[in-house]
Amino acid sequence: MGTGRLNIDLGAVVANWRALDAMTAPDCETGAVVKADSYGLDATRVAPALYEAGARTFFVAMAEEGAAIRTVAGPDARIMVFSGHMAGDAEVIAAQGLIPMLSSVDQVQRHFEALPDHPFGIQLDSGMNRLGLEPADWADLRGEVLAKGPALIMSHLACADDAADPMNRQQLDCFREMTEGVDAPLSLGATGGILLGEEYHFDMTRPGIGLYGGFPYEDARPVVRLSLPVIQTRTVAPGEAVGYGCSWRATRESRIATVSCGYADGLIRAMSSRAMLYHEGTACPQVGRVSMDTITVDVTDLGGEPEALDILCPKQGIDILADAAGTIGYEILTSLGARYNRVYI
Repeated sequence: MGTGRLNIDLGAVVANWRALDAMTAPDCETGAVVKADSYGLDATRVAPALYEAGARTFFVAMAEEGAAIRTVAGPDARIMVFSGHMAGDAEVIAAQGLIPMLSSVDQVQRHFEALPDHPFGIQLDSGMNRLGLEPADWADLRGEVLAKGPALIMSHLACADDAADPMNRQQLDCFREMTEGVDAPLSLGATGGILLGEEYHFDMTRPGIGLYGGFPYEDARPVVRLSLPVIQTRTVAPGEAVGYGCSWRATRESRIATVSCGYADGLIRAMSSRAMLYHEGTACPQVGRVSMDTITVDVTDLGGEPEALDILCPKQGIDILADAAGTIGYEILTSLGARYNRVYI
């Protein structure tokens, strides 16, 4: 059984994409973000499922990821690269028909010199200060760029997971100002932007975490279930400690299950003594420190010897587990390790 069984529901991914697509205007295309190997769930399985459902534009972080998607997506799929045209990327961009989202003066110059007739997109900085041409640089390059007909002009919202944050409106106004009079397709909203409403949608939306069952799309269907095998169960007397550093001690006679999974498998150490695992709907607290290959769980109240325990399941999704670890659902998903037996539904 290895370190566990990770069920990945491709039907749920597709259902989430369709639901988010239905929230946008009919003339707005819904893309799909499949970067970081589809948030750790295998883009070579996720992208074809989304393509079959109707997605035609895919977003990746780097050119190498785009090449992997090209091998499994249809010939009419558009694959856009968030990191733009990096040094040394020209060959793979040209060979795989990728569309780099150029985000700096240097990248614009590099692309126009290396691949003057190849499609490209543009990223604008509307206030996040991460990637994108700033207003002054955009003003200098705007005429030259628009003359070549960019495939997409986009920006990215910094606070879209909080609908009340004033930064959303500030960025929307900035993006509108920077793109006034532009005929090229525009994109501002990812999952959070979709949920903010149609004024954030423009011509293209780019759902990511919402496809995979994560916040802020609270109505998303869960995509993953992670069941972990129990190696052994032992009785611990009151006052005895469990795990490294003796950070947890039993206050009663307890049955402690040692479970095959640890921080090498993506269950980060920060969730030590804070996470829950489940057996047929019954919560069992994880106790002691998470170690590299094992965790320990108090199963006293089960009244039996479980063969496996679930740490991701209908009772506990990625965001609940992330809260226990002091992180976000993105990190939980992208940290899931390679040792799981992955089963695609």
